Amino acid sequence: MNRTLDRRRILIYLAFAFGVAWVTSLVIYLTGGLAESPVLIPELNVSLALVLLAGPVMWSPAVAHVLTRLVTGEGWERPFLRPRLRQGWPTWLIAWLLPGLLTIAGMAAFFLLFPRYYDPSLGMLREMLSARLPEGVEVEALNLWTLAAVQAAQALLLAPIINSVATFGEEFGWRAYLQPRLMALGQRRALVLTGVIWGVWHWPVILMGYNYGFDYPGAPLLGPLAMVWFTVNAGILLGWLTLRGKSVWPAVIGHAAINGVAGLGAIFVQGDPNTLLGPTPVGLIGGVGFTVVAAGILLYGGGRE
Repeated sequence: MNRTLDRRRILIYLAFAFGVAWVTSLVIYLTGGLAESPVLIPELNVSLALVLLAGPVMWSPAVAHVLTRLVTGEGWERPFLRPRLRQGWPTWLIAWLLPGLLTIAGMAAFFLLFPRYYDPSLGMLREMLSARLPEGVEVEALNLWTLAAVQAAQALLLAPIINSVATFGEEFGWRAYLQPRLMALGQRRALVLTGVIWGVWHWPVILMGYNYGFDYPGAPLLGPLAMVWFTVNAGILLGWLTLRGKSVWPAVIGHAAINGVAGLGAIFVQGDPNTLLGPTPVGLIGGVGFTVVAAGILLYGGGRE
């Protein structure tokens, strides 16, 4: 392991990653925020905020990776882009399935602890379908639980592919560039610190209501802290997948799986649950599965430093 911490390259990388993302977030804020952003494509409900989030914000870590290598002249040694699928397929399988299963487990834990927020009639799903079904098709004619099961299966099996285009932008930065350069601190510290930085990077959009909204105790300040807790736990898993697979792609797949399943709990919700707690994985209870796995990785996953 390289014991020399290259502070210069790390700081240059962070300046690019945070600079692009936070300046873009400022543009979103000044043009109406997330809720009042100008709509660019009314037919698809595509807003300026959505375009900027999916583009410059989510891709800023990858852009920072490329720019830092160019500015520092360090070349392209070990960019972690080789899939290594033949040797690392078990890691890919873990990345594909485990994040989704952990998300569902956290959702179940939340509803067990707060059953008043669980809606067995799937009213939210019924409402969404009513707005989208063609005229003449009645929601009552559909088996909502079958549809929910199909949606869950699609999220588990297809989301890791569909969402990977977007999540590559983050993982090629955090796990393929920053994490390896923090390994001089030891594996455990590198995994945790990468997760903390990843969470702080989210703060501007969290303060604008992303993930948690504003209707929770301690809003809007506790939301950013809850996000850091989630990114540390999820980041430990994604970082471990990168190290185990010797490639960024398992982390890309794992991140895509989280994003694909994260909203599943919404179709079972009634009332106004505390978003700091769940049922999504960014809540303290909704993300309990990630917390348990992260603790296991830190204790038994190698690299005790």
